[in-house]
Amino acid sequence: MKILNWYILRGFLVAFFMAIAILTFGLTGANLIKVMDYLSRGISLWTFCKFTVYILPNILTFTVPWAVMVAVMLVFGRMSADNEITAMRACGVSILQIISPIVLVTLLLTGLCLYLQVEVGPPLLKKSRSMMENAVMDQPLAIFEPGKPVTYDQKLIYIDNKESNGNIYGVQLYTLNDKGDEVEQDISAESGKLSADPVARILTIKLFNAIATSKTGDLGEGSESDAIDRIFTGDLEIPINYGNKINAENVNVAPKYMRLQDLMGYIHMVKQTKMPTTELEVELNQRIAFALAPIAFLLLGMPLAIRTNRRETSIGLFISVILAGIFFLSIILCESFSNYPQLYPQYLLWLPNIIFQLLGAHMIMRISRR
Repeated sequence: MKILNWYILRGFLVAFFMAIAILTFGLTGANLIKVMDYLSRGISLWTFCKFTVYILPNILTFTVPWAVMVAVMLVFGRMSADNEITAMRACGVSILQIISPIVLVTLLLTGLCLYLQVEVGPPLLKKSRSMMENAVMDQPLAIFEPGKPVTYDQKLIYIDNKESNGNIYGVQLYTLNDKGDEVEQDISAESGKLSADPVARILTIKLFNAIATSKTGDLGEGSESDAIDRIFTGDLEIPINYGNKINAENVNVAPKYMRLQDLMGYIHMVKQTKMPTTELEVELNQRIAFALAPIAFLLLGMPLAIRTNRRETSIGLFISVILAGIFFLSIILCESFSNYPQLYPQYLLWLPNIIFQLLGAHMIMRISRR
């Protein structure tokens, strides 16, 4: 029996590690697109590597369950097609004995996912966000890209071209009102210079031969337009405190960045103030529901693989993608109902797990009785 268990476990582990490597690489690449854009504009390679490490635990909470599904579909699909499962059962080996080593590994992976979801992943995700913000504060010139507008401190800045030494060309700068829906001042210049003080977190935009237009108020009763002053100036310096917004965002920690103990304490505190806690409870239940996904994927994937009875990997991969997509999208959909407490979204989150596990357990029992 030990030889048989090791044979099944070895096939599962090989397929699992191959699947998790491919899936993690794919999801990591999707999260690194924006960071690679910053890398091309001056962010250091070391910052890029640290960001990759920080987001990895959060990605693993998706790829570990998915890799379990892929491995189960491939291993049991092949074994069923080769009549190995039929031979094992003919020798008196039950279905539960066949899957027992994989069940043990899946329980360990579930514990890993739970640990990543409630302890490791959230604070590291916060670090990844803060790290990129700090990188931008250290090199604020890196965020300026020709052709893309940048908003700082109620100012919308657009440039046509930029050099590595900070020279900029074709500059258009709009000063917005407090609501951000109306232009109060329009400044344009053919060229300028960017310089930054990382200590004071002040970005200075120096414009040469700038032309500034601004509204000065209504012309009077019955007027259809505002009065416009056109100001011609040789050099114009505009300081921007780019650290204000980032400092304000770092004062409070969002619930999605809290560890389990902190999140539960926060929920308890909010309940004492008689305020709704639906969104916080959704966050808590969503983490645990995601962590239990490996069990649900194993219970449903194994009988489906036996029923498909195919050696081709494409069939197993196709089914695993469909099932994983349904599971994750269902939880995300239930999470989107967090603003509707009357629907009890914190409990709806458990439906995908319950359905997958009950359906899988029922199918396993039917197969074991044949």
